[in-house]
Amino acid sequence: MPQKTWSAKRERQYQHIKKSRLERGDPTPLAEEIAARVVNKERAQHGESMTASASSLDDMSSSRRGGLHSHQGPGGRTLQQLRNEARQRGIKGRSLMNKAQLEAALLR
Repeated sequence: MPQKTWSAKRERQYQHIKKSRLERGDPTPLAEEIAARVVNKERAQHGESMTASASSLDDMSSSRRGGLHSHQGPGGRTLQQLRNEARQRGIKGRSLMNKAQLEAALLR
């Protein structure tokens, strides 16, 4: 997914993110999509793109969000992340569960 308008720095960033996602076990298409989205968001936030969505400009940087929601530390995964995984696994009653209940259900 690398684009012709990306600088050498953004190309290196894309390759690094893609490699990292592949090492985590993500399928190649997903790793490429995530890497491209991160790079494009960084470009938008730094004024390197012609157009940018309001959410890209107003939101926190991808690197900051990644640090906050890295599935580690005291906070762990967000409630929405847990609900998405529960939906993918077909866990019944997930919308009524709180964070602790979802974490317990996903461990089973």
